[in-house]
Amino acid sequence: MAEMNMLQAVNEALSIAMQADERMVVFGEDVGHFGGVFRATSGLQEKFGRDRCFNTPLTEQGIAGFANGLASNGMTAVAEIQFADYIFPAFDQIVNESAKFRYRSGNEFDVGGLVFRTPYGGGIAGGHYHSQSPEAYFTQTPGLKVVVPRNPEQAKGLLLASIRDKNPVIFFEPKRLYRASVGEVPAGDYEIELGKAEVVREGKDITLVAWGAQMEILEKAADMAAKEGISCEIIDLRTLSPWDIDTIADSVKKTGRLLVNHEAPLTGGFAGEIAATIQQECFLYLESPISRVCGLDTPYPLIHEKEYMPDAFKTFEAIKASVTF
Repeated sequence: MAEMNMLQAVNEALSIAMQADERMVVFGEDVGHFGGVFRATSGLQEKFGRDRCFNTPLTEQGIAGFANGLASNGMTAVAEIQFADYIFPAFDQIVNESAKFRYRSGNEFDVGGLVFRTPYGGGIAGGHYHSQSPEAYFTQTPGLKVVVPRNPEQAKGLLLASIRDKNPVIFFEPKRLYRASVGEVPAGDYEIELGKAEVVREGKDITLVAWGAQMEILEKAADMAAKEGISCEIIDLRTLSPWDIDTIADSVKKTGRLLVNHEAPLTGGFAGEIAATIQQECFLYLESPISRVCGLDTPYPLIHEKEYMPDAFKTFEAIKASVTF
């Protein structure tokens, strides 16, 4: 075990994967000698050479199209979109090409060795163009996997699993945790199974579900609830597509209540999909309506970032309302 932050864990995962797979290349805006805007790829070009870690032009659509071409020819392509807010110019290439490549070729061709890494979310005073959480846009696209880690240990294991998965993966990294989240990370090569949620804390009164940076919020809210005698079960979804219905349903059948928290806006957010599915699976077990604590249906505001965020206090109030319904 070694103590590291999330950036170091991502960097180590990339290095391990490149060492094990000579077909793997890492590319994106400023990822080469500069090491990326957050330094996630720092040192990779020096270690593996300019042919395997290199800068691209400032064109996300071009990055994604190039990634599709590399992956369809058997390369392991790990592309960085510098901020998740700028993944939208690449949207057509990702949802219409990456996601459908295997299907439209009748399984003759695929882009299974493809990962798009991108930092998402707020909490860094980045304003409306550097703070968005666009994960839900991609969960509606069959053929893509969507993965979000919550800490360094998860980041390393999930990223290694994503790189080796036989499907294209979008790997959202919570940027406000890049240096803030520090923890013990297993040495060497390991993977964490995609599509499997984790019960982080067991409880009996209400199930709390989130992913990425919002897991810290859930834990703070659960600690506040515990002082009121409310026992919270906390689940990290980790993979949004495909998501682990069984783990959440089993928990809700035990607790009778569910709260989903995410930073993206409420309307059309992935919490709605979870709520719809769980009410179908667990209708006769529910003791109160499923609660969603999410971002506001506004552009991400710079000066009102604190008001926008679905923080621990909002979550705590929603927990109490659910339990006393």
